Amino acid sequence: MSKNVRPIIIGVAGGTGSGKTTVSQAILQHVGPQRIAYIQHDSYYHDLNHLSLEERALINFDHPDSLDNALLIEHLDALCSGRSVHVPIYDFTHYNRLPETMLVEPHPVILVEGILIFSEAELRDRMDVKIYVDTDADLRFIRRLQRDIRERGRSIESVIEQYLHTVRPMHLEFVEPTKRYADIIIPRGGLNSIAIDMVVARIERLLDQAPPVLQHEEQQPPAIDAVRVPGEEFDLQQVQEH
Repeated sequence: MSKNVRPIIIGVAGGTGSGKTTVSQAILQHVGPQRIAYIQHDSYYHDLNHLSLEERALINFDHPDSLDNALLIEHLDALCSGRSVHVPIYDFTHYNRLPETMLVEPHPVILVEGILIFSEAELRDRMDVKIYVDTDADLRFIRRLQRDIRERGRSIESVIEQYLHTVRPMHLEFVEPTKRYADIIIPRGGLNSIAIDMVVARIERLLDQAPPVLQHEEQQPPAIDAVRVPGEEFDLQQVQEH
């Protein structure tokens, strides 16, 4: 990527199990991974190696304070300046960062995915396109239950307890309210192929129109037009007023 072209930063948010990763992967596939620097907010949980495993298990990982947003902002600014970054790798079984990191190179598009990426104003303001993936709570819980048992070695009881004590309350307090910041709301998550096609087409247009600049603050990207598909059945996009 030319260092004289400012990347377009796209944020994909939504509740746990909403389909954020599916939407992000669809964007990667259609726009092309060679043009996208993909970063997941989950990689930026604070390093808790100074705590015992028992103490780490008591941390509320669904609260915005559990995430190292300062480091993520630093990495976004570096990518916008044409520099590579070393993204942390988080171990969700032992609740700590691994010694290894993942090298992410600068690309014309930076795609940031995470539950709480719209809750931090300094992070949110860096995003040119903000997408919220909206899915029914029962489906989200089932998906989280399946994922945590399969991928993170949790028991059914521990997943349910965590959902009731932190996931659901934090969603209502910190995640759901950020829907109002979204430029685009995608119902039904990754199953909504028409909405994803619309988003991909918009990204392609923004890439075609993006002017060359050196700093993120110097010039805003082209405005996002409101796009609506006629008919109740295909009302796939809701544009929120800021």
